[in-house]
Amino acid sequence: MKKITLLVLFVSLTIAGFAQTKDAIVGRWVNSSGEAHVDIYKKNDKFQGKIVWLKNPKDERGAAKTDIHNPDESLRTRPMLGLEILKDFVYDGSKWTDGKIYDPKSGKTYSCNISQKGNGDLNIRGYIGISIIGRTEVWKKVK
Repeated sequence: MKKITLLVLFVSLTIAGFAQTKDAIVGRWVNSSGEAHVDIYKKNDKFQGKIVWLKNPKDERGAAKTDIHNPDESLRTRPMLGLEILKDFVYDGSKWTDGKIYDPKSGKTYSCNISQKGNGDLNIRGYIGISIIGRTEVWKKVK
């Protein structure tokens, strides 16, 4: 009887340890290349994310990097630090959906879903049209 009780307790604690809440993505994350840290935060029940650290914050002239690839010429002088790249994610009970991700390297914006892996890492899935056609990056929590 003690073995069964301990087993049930262990399984319950293990499942609770992997339980995901809608605020689980809030915090600072490093992208898959290690080039940027993104702060994900909640604003009016939606989740947003902005660049808060860059491995190389200066361009080849020594000036702060800006959003030079933005298709809107008037936005190309925006600083990369502080640039909002994740917008309007909602939690559906198992993942964060219906958001957009902006890629400052290309100047393109994609539909995006975010899911959390069992180890706590984030799968960031950017896509055009349907999520089957896209790319997934793994972001890790900054310690």
